[in-house]
Amino acid sequence: MKRIAILSALPALLLINACSQEPARSTADEAKPVAEVTVSNAWCRPSPNGAQAGACYVTLISEANDKLMGGKTPRASELQVHEMKTENGVMKMNQIMTGMDLKQGQAVMLAPGGAHLMLIGLTAPLVAGETVPLTMEFAAAPAVTVEATVGQRPSINDGHGAH
Repeated sequence: MKRIAILSALPALLLINACSQEPARSTADEAKPVAEVTVSNAWCRPSPNGAQAGACYVTLISEANDKLMGGKTPRASELQVHEMKTENGVMKMNQIMTGMDLKQGQAVMLAPGGAHLMLIGLTAPLVAGETVPLTMEFAAAPAVTVEATVGQRPSINDGHGAH
């Protein structure tokens, strides 16, 4: 009789035990490390009084394929990614709406005459010697904030005015 009682209680005990244990985790459940982007050499051109826009430059190296989507700064209403292109002999500047490609492990230099960060709606002129916080946002990587120094580019005449 005791044997029947024990056997009939066994399924209930197994169910209670199974419910109290943590579920097995697979490696797919583990948090995957997020690839990061390293930002260096951040600088901005000084802007003339009354200018509504300013240009900044950085070097980016991503641990994985990603895209620079834009960003923000307290010094402007918008931070956009722009590129310079020559079309029919005329240099034109355009916002990169779909993001700038970053290839894994390859340095991408945003520099005068090429791709750059455009600060639209400056809250005040960018003055030589000060620093400007720039937060870059990416398609996959976490945002990165750097302090860009405002100053003149070393004596290289790139012929592109404020860009």
